[in-house]
Amino acid sequence: MNKPESLRAHLMAAVPELRHNPDRLLIFIDQGKVRCTAAASLSYEYNYELQIILTDFAGHPDAVVLPLLAWVRTNQSELLANLDKSAEGIRFEVDILDKSKVDMSITLPLTERVIVKRQDNGTYSLTHAGEPQYTEVEASGLFQVYAGDELLAEWQTPDGSDAMALETPQLKRSSGL
Repeated sequence: MNKPESLRAHLMAAVPELRHNPDRLLIFIDQGKVRCTAAASLSYEYNYELQIILTDFAGHPDAVVLPLLAWVRTNQSELLANLDKSAEGIRFEVDILDKSKVDMSITLPLTERVIVKRQDNGTYSLTHAGEPQYTEVEASGLFQVYAGDELLAEWQTPDGSDAMALETPQLKRSSGL
């Protein structure tokens, strides 16, 4: 599993409080499952809850939550994009130790797909599949659709400067179609 270490490295780089006290960042994997269907390949998916524990944390929770959300946007985007998953996705608990320190626990459900391919020599290769990524939405402006010289439709799109779109693979037609 690659995501726990990726998130640890991201938080360590992003949160000065953790950089200065790395032993206060604990990460655990809970309720792990491996899902594999009866398909022809042995590809599978890890499904687990990642628990992040910050002990004696003296910073503001925003200092952790914003970098966490940035990481989630890249590495587990459906926790933000899917309304059902975002409503229950990222959970937290905080124990207030005193006026300046807390113990904070953050739990988020993660998945990791592993593609298994049988090689010609009978061995297997494993690849951890990347997550679909977001790109900036096409610039706003006037869109026009023509059929030959005939204008079929036109509209003005709103400013999308803060919008993002999820890249999705497009089916490619073979030259025979």
